[in-house]
Amino acid sequence: MDYIKEINKLRKDKNAVIMAHYYQSSDIQDIADNVGDSLQLAQWASKTDADIIVLCGVHFMGETAKILSPNKKVLIPDIEAGCSLADSCPAEEFEKFINKHPNYKVISYVNTTAAVKALSDVLVTSTNARKIVESFNKDEKIIFGPDKNLGNYINSVTGRNMILWNGACHVHEKFSVEKIVALKKEYPDALVLAHPECKATVLAISDFVGSTAAILNFAGKSEKNRFIVATESGILHKMKQSYPNKQFIPAPPDDAICVCNECSYMRLNTLEKLYKCLRDETPEIKIDPEIREKAVKPILRMLELSK
Repeated sequence: MDYIKEINKLRKDKNAVIMAHYYQSSDIQDIADNVGDSLQLAQWASKTDADIIVLCGVHFMGETAKILSPNKKVLIPDIEAGCSLADSCPAEEFEKFINKHPNYKVISYVNTTAAVKALSDVLVTSTNARKIVESFNKDEKIIFGPDKNLGNYINSVTGRNMILWNGACHVHEKFSVEKIVALKKEYPDALVLAHPECKATVLAISDFVGSTAAILNFAGKSEKNRFIVATESGILHKMKQSYPNKQFIPAPPDDAICVCNECSYMRLNTLEKLYKCLRDETPEIKIDPEIREKAVKPILRMLELSK
């Protein structure tokens, strides 16, 4: 079957928009209407006039789209496409953590379930985390969850002392400092670009730290032509497309069998599943109305502060 042909026909007939994260496989990125990071996906979901949103990413991204567009049908190609970071922060445990720290503002990373979002005062992505944290008074007491690496990084660049939930992304935790240093010796002219979900030891040897979108933009503006990239390897497809005359080298994980570091959850989505998802209009993301009503407020606040 020609999945691309069938997907194109279905999305036209059903007035559907396909949104994909940079960490999706290259064939899904190529067929998507929009490809971006978590902030961009949320912004597009809040503005689209499509009847159906197909979110090619992980489950929390589909939830975010549904929260922002409750009257639209939101689909995800594989309902099992979860997120280790979101899983590291169960809502019941996070609520207990919050209750132990009364009078603290709660800033949560967008990589969380709808139930955790509903417990939060404002959300952030890696793109806007610093800006949003700095929008609070310097003496404000803040809980930041669930990514301890992003939280530590934001504390270091803002001088804050946020209390951090002990969560992490299994992909970004696995990058090997030793192997990155070895790559730097092999390619001494290369700059190391790292996502702030990486461990502090990786960020310490990086030349630039930023979100996937920021890494992409930095590479384009840099006078350098070679980069070692410490984030999920799906971003390399867009980097090579955008800047074909530059070289992008994936930073390897500690347990590297291959040189790439891929998110197994992101890669559960395939063209075949995308086709079936559009054809059958399932799996569909559904959210409890009470949770949605609470969760939309911190998302909208994030979008407002991101302008």
